[in-house]
Amino acid sequence: MTRSRKSTQAMQKERLAKNERAVKGNKKDLKSVRGNNAPKKKGFFRSLFDMLFGGRDVPKTAQDTIPYKHIYKDGICALPDGKYNKTVTFQDINYQLAQPEDQQRIFDSYCKFLNYFDPSVEVQLCFVNKFGNKRDIEDAVDIPGGGDNFNSIRDEYREMLRNQLAKGNNGLVKHKYVTFTIEAKNLKAAKTRLDRMEADVINNFKMMGVRAWSLSGTERVQLLHSQLHPDGREKALFNWNGLAKTGMSTKDIISPSSFEFKGTRDFRMGATYGSVRFLQIIATELPDDLLNQFLNMESALTVSIHLKTIEQGTAVKIIKRKLSDIDSMKITEQKKAVKNGYDMDIIPSDLLTYGEDAKNLLRELQSRNERMFLVTVLVMNMANTRVKLSNEILTASGIAQKENCALKPLDFQQEQGLVSSLAIGKNEIEIERTLTTSSTAIFVPFTTSELFEDGQTMYYGLNALSNNLIMCNRKNLVNPNGLILGLPGSGKSFAAKREITNVFLVTDDDIIIVDPEGEYFPLVTRLDGQVINLSQNSTDYINPLDIHKDYGDGEDPIALKSNFILSLCELVVGSKDGGLQPEEKSIIDRCVRKMYNAYFQDPRPENMPILQDLYNLLVEEANKGKDAANYIASALELYVTGSLNVFNNRTNVNLSNRLVCFNIRELQSHLKAIGMLILQDAVWGRVSYNRELKKKTWFFVDEFHLLLKDEQTASYSVGIWKRFRKWGGVPTGITQNIKDLLSSREVENIFENTPFIIMLNQAAGDRAVLAKSLGISPEQLSFVTQSGAGEGLLFFGHVIIPFHDRWNKETEIYRLLTTKLEEVS
Repeated sequence: MTRSRKSTQAMQKERLAKNERAVKGNKKDLKSVRGNNAPKKKGFFRSLFDMLFGGRDVPKTAQDTIPYKHIYKDGICALPDGKYNKTVTFQDINYQLAQPEDQQRIFDSYCKFLNYFDPSVEVQLCFVNKFGNKRDIEDAVDIPGGGDNFNSIRDEYREMLRNQLAKGNNGLVKHKYVTFTIEAKNLKAAKTRLDRMEADVINNFKMMGVRAWSLSGTERVQLLHSQLHPDGREKALFNWNGLAKTGMSTKDIISPSSFEFKGTRDFRMGATYGSVRFLQIIATELPDDLLNQFLNMESALTVSIHLKTIEQGTAVKIIKRKLSDIDSMKITEQKKAVKNGYDMDIIPSDLLTYGEDAKNLLRELQSRNERMFLVTVLVMNMANTRVKLSNEILTASGIAQKENCALKPLDFQQEQGLVSSLAIGKNEIEIERTLTTSSTAIFVPFTTSELFEDGQTMYYGLNALSNNLIMCNRKNLVNPNGLILGLPGSGKSFAAKREITNVFLVTDDDIIIVDPEGEYFPLVTRLDGQVINLSQNSTDYINPLDIHKDYGDGEDPIALKSNFILSLCELVVGSKDGGLQPEEKSIIDRCVRKMYNAYFQDPRPENMPILQDLYNLLVEEANKGKDAANYIASALELYVTGSLNVFNNRTNVNLSNRLVCFNIRELQSHLKAIGMLILQDAVWGRVSYNRELKKKTWFFVDEFHLLLKDEQTASYSVGIWKRFRKWGGVPTGITQNIKDLLSSREVENIFENTPFIIMLNQAAGDRAVLAKSLGISPEQLSFVTQSGAGEGLLFFGHVIIPFHDRWNKETEIYRLLTTKLEEVS
């Protein structure tokens, strides 16, 4: 609160008289330094400050500076004066790149979110940028060596990741929190209301498409520890049982070695220097990216926004009172005008402007869903040296000044500023600005998503906006299915091979590739994988009728296999009258069951059925006078005893290799669709077998549109696509023929079950259709418009990130991944 000079002087005389004896004897200039357990005496200037401005008791230890009473295991924090709160953390969404209507929807939803909090609730939005542990970041991109022939490739891949890491600020970790505080008689009463508010807050975020969750007590302690140790070198290692045994409190865990508040405008926390300033809003309008500009600084800082709703009736009275004051000032000016002999309608423009603004504000409060908030915005910069801190403050001040605002120092209030910047929901800075809901919501907490997951992750390029690494694992998604879409030369095959290599190097998962163009076998060969060549001139054979007891995993394996054979026969027979007729399907199913029942009576490899066996059973049915059986047998004859009998043999290749590539480049064009369907079923057999071993199976199929071109293969492929997830399969479709893909009647089922998409450069017509199908904004669409190789959009669940990926061409791994003739190894 700002005090006038007169009131300050009067208070100074009064308090100086009362405390003259205490102050007179204290002549030492004591340092305001407190160790973790070291008591601190009051210095003269500190005593004088307390007399002038009041405030809470001066802390004697570092723990006393942190003003909470207790943190409970369920995440509730007890503050003084009977207040309790909880903290919810939320992730980012792509607000800056969203379509205008989506931005408006998000903004309106955020306004409703703010209006949810009534005057009894104090809200703190806390945005923390801190440096992570450098070793942890390097470990995240490390690929350990192995006792095999691939260490040279591992070394190149590891070096590439480290070079890419240096281009961004991945050492800077960004988190967003909202803390809501209430008053309650006791913990039990507070818990009931806080739990209800927690569910409402998370649901409000969910409606905005934002993932959010409540912090436990352990997570809140770790959060405060990270704020009080911003260098990221130390970790909060504790457990609740250990605290009870040692007699320590959570404050002992989170407190830094010392606090030092000697300076008027900065402070020291352990080895880190900091400064807290408040944002003075001068502009009548603010851009919705102001908060984003602060958070995009490549430094450790915290932006804290404290909000408290003013009761609606009180807010209306305040505005009406202000209007009355303005009217009185107008009358005064009119009296002056009459007295001085000029037109009384000439009123200072400021009064007219203020009057109109006040009327508009009153109208909004009364007729629109607007409320009035008391808002305090604090920016805390931190650095390891005072010189660097000064530079960070200048940068932040420049951002504010550019938007017609100012970052004002908190003279002699750095300790209160630090406390108000911690995510504990306590505001000790009495500098408030009244703002409406819309004006408060202009500090939109959403910018552009980053994607850097913990644990076992894959590399997918650099964020085109921040240059940060994109490291994630689509096995963590609810559904890991993926698509890679792009024009020739856009880097489509390169992206697929990069992911294959990454999976091979960092996991124990199996990988199967269907390669219609012969682009993958150099990489597969280098990784000691199995290349299987399927053509009329090859001696490698795959039996489409292979089956094993786990093929159905609880379901009838014969029924599941029969479904595949029906799809195969429909493709062979063609589209007569829309496909197979009911009688024809019944005959095929009867023959399939008879064939496999005979096999399971003596399931030896040499007894495994082949197409010839199915053909013979159909001929038997035809000899019984079944014309439908004769029709199917005649169509199948070409693939059994005719010139296209590629798949009428028992499997003679080893499919147990970790990395298998089916090369079908030399397979005749009219056999490719059949071949891809058969291979898809072979992959299904491998997936079902690996499921028993608790092992994932990655499946990459190039020219994916071929599987959706025919209705017969499309329906079977979609069924497999939906079923792969629960069986441990990770399928990926790769195609450049977007029009063929989108023309399929099954494409909606594919898109609905595909949360992972790598979209590279697209043709104009394809862009428009994809934008409509996937909800891509014009800003996002620009990243797949005339973009270079390796540039595009990454869809990861609800996150859409523009990316680019450039490699050193003078490496072995690049020559294995590229498909450019002049660069191929």
